[in-house]
Amino acid sequence: MAEPLKLKAAILDWAGTVVDHGSRAPMGAFVRAFGHFGVEISIADARGPMGMAKWDHIRAVGAAPAVNAAWRARHGRDFSESDVDAIFQVFEPMNVASVRDHADMISGAIEAVDALRARGLKVAATTGYTRPIMDVVEPIAALAGYRPEFTVCAGDLPAGRPSPLMMWYAMARLGVWPAECVVKVDDTAPGIGEGIAAGTWTVGIALAGNVAGLSASELAGLSDAERGALRAKAAVELGDADFIIDSLADLPGVVTEIDRLLGDGVVPRLGAGRPIG
Repeated sequence: MAEPLKLKAAILDWAGTVVDHGSRAPMGAFVRAFGHFGVEISIADARGPMGMAKWDHIRAVGAAPAVNAAWRARHGRDFSESDVDAIFQVFEPMNVASVRDHADMISGAIEAVDALRARGLKVAATTGYTRPIMDVVEPIAALAGYRPEFTVCAGDLPAGRPSPLMMWYAMARLGVWPAECVVKVDDTAPGIGEGIAAGTWTVGIALAGNVAGLSASELAGLSDAERGALRAKAAVELGDADFIIDSLADLPGVVTEIDRLLGDGVVPRLGAGRPIG
């Protein structure tokens, strides 16, 4: 009789999942980059496509009706693919600079990763950040004690999130299969989407990441009702995830539950949506 399946690997996002509580580093850079071209965007505009590769993110922001209208008013034409390239050239160095100030580990993240490894799971990462951005973030995280086996960055493969390519590449490098023996953890809908597309379990981050968009101190200052409203918002934005938790600190408990489900013969269903929390 075959042994029951168990989780073999966790593939984690970076900003808003492991570092940078509230995923704040990219926000100001997006706003300033569009402002460099005379177009004002809001933080909400900037946060909307969070989790995508940054080229795709810029493209999505520029294509939003209100932003495109502002671009047309300023430049006399619609937002175009050449504008994506031009903004990216301004955005990337801004983001490289901003991540230095937003690379603190999220509380409980290192302990959660240590607990996963103690159970025998391998830990790797995918990110919407480019390699030059991660070249700044990874050494800071390493000094704090977080070292995934490797990180797959936006731009490493022909397509980023929500395609499954980064996940499949990570699974191949880790040497883990089948997909239901892997869990993807992310604070954005595109990041959850890449896990779903790859056939893995998915866990969304409700309070420590992009959905809430708050620093740890700002979140701590909220009432229970306000935190509950943010969880409800996450249930909408990340509702295709198999589980939704407040922060990575809660992941070991979910791993126990997934192992139980796998032992009972349950595997993730695409878009199953079993939020908890």
